[in-house]
Parts: sequence; structure tokens; C-alpha cells
Amino acid sequence: MRRMPYYVFTGSLAVLFLAPMIWAAVASVSPQAGTAQVEGWGLANYQTLANYQAGIGVYLVNSTIVSLLTVGFTLFVSVLGGYAFAMFRFPGRNALFLLTLAILMVPYATLLIPLYVLLNELGLQNSLVGLALVLAMFQLPFATFMMRISFEAIPAEMREAALIDGCGSVRALRHILVPAVKPGLITVGLFAFLAAWNDFITPLVLISDSDKAPLPLAVANMRQQVMGIVDYGATEAGVVVLALPCVLLFLALQRYYVRGFMSGALKG
Repeated sequence: MRRMPYYVFTGSLAVLFLAPMIWAAVASVSPQAGTAQVEGWGLANYQTLANYQAGIGVYLVNSTIVSLLTVGFTLFVSVLGGYAFAMFRFPGRNALFLLTLAILMVPYATLLIPLYVLLNELGLQNSLVGLALVLAMFQLPFATFMMRISFEAIPAEMREAALIDGCGSVRALRHILVPAVKPGLITVGLFAFLAAWNDFITPLVLISDSDKAPLPLAVANMRQQVMGIVDYGATEAGVVVLALPCVLLFLALQRYYVRGFMSGALKG
């Protein structure tokens, strides 16, 4: 009975957050005037989404490529950065780390035009690789912070034992420390994937070829019908398709996600 208020509170929050998703799923298959599903319940809105321009398969592949590249770039750089900040002592270490975190205070939309010019000079504008590099850059301050506290939560004796046994710093990182910070890695990777999968404004600025557009941009372009009327049915279908991978991925990795945050909290 003592935990009853807790269960009521958390259950209410769950219903509050799940209600919009359930409403979107129901609306995507229910009959609505001005949509492909005018009569009865069915998947006509999903068919509209699937047949839009290049096809939903192309946009899903684009989103998957961008998200996976973003995760890869983010993990590679943040692991090296977090390891350096956590394990090595060098002049200006704390100042450099604070400067890295200060990037979080800069609205990323203000950087898109300079980045557009830079990517154009490098030949990466209007490319999925260039888009992934930009999205990874936006994730690096938080990712580096998470990896630093994850490495600092590891007992120092573990790294010292590896060095005594003849491992160099890179080998100790690869074979000993990286497996030990698996929850932190998954947390950083999950954040990077969700941010890249759902981002709209960055591909809107950097991608000009419709065949290279990720799914959020395609859904936003598709929602306009003739005379500016919004196709709510197809839009809701797009929302469901966008949300489903995120929900499944989070449910599959939630224990590592919580453990990744708890390791830093316990260290603090």
C-alpha cells in the first residue's frame, strides 16, 4: 500500500505520454474525410505514404544510413575524447572540457549556414555522409560528457593492471575499458540514433535532392495536398512509421540506458 501513490503517479505519466502515440496510430487507420481512408478502417494512408515520390523504402534506407553513420561517428570520437579527459592529465584539461560542454549552449540552427558552406567546399553538401557528420557534431558535447563519467566510474586499478601486463593505452582502451563502459556506449548510441532519426531542420538545410531525403523530411513534404489542404491521415501514418523504430529500440535497450546514467550518478 505504501507504493500505491508511486504506481498511480507513474501510471498516469505513462498514459499521458502514450496517449498521443495511441491517438496517432488510431487516426492513421480510421476513416477521415480528405484522406485516402475515407470509408471504413484500413491501411490506405500507409499506401499513400509508401507510394509518395521515390517510395517510403528509399526514405527509410536514407534515414537508417544517416542514423547509423551518426552513431558510428559519435561513438568513435566521444570514446576517444572521454577516455582522454578521464584518464590523462594535461594542461588545460578542465578548461577544454568546459569549452566542449559550452557548445551545448549554442543554438545549433545558427551553425547550419556556415556548415552548409563548409560542406559545399568539401564536396559533402547534399550527401548522407555530410549530413551524418553534422548530426554527429551536434551530439559530441553530450556524448563526450557521458563517456568521460563512464570511464571515470571504472576502478583505476583495472587500467593500471592492464598497463602492467603490457597493454598500451590504446590496447587497454580497446580490450579492457570499452567493454566495461558498455552501458555508457549504448546510452550515447541511443541518443545519437534518436536525434539523427528524428531530425528535420538539418536535412532541410543540407539536403536538396528529394531522393536523398530522410523520412522526417519526406513526411513533411508529403503532408501538403492540393490547395494547401493537409493530408492528416498520411501524416499520422508517417508519424507512426517514424516512432515505431524509436520505441522498439528504446524498449530493447532501456536497461543499458538506465545503467549508463546510473554509473555516472554513482560516481558523482
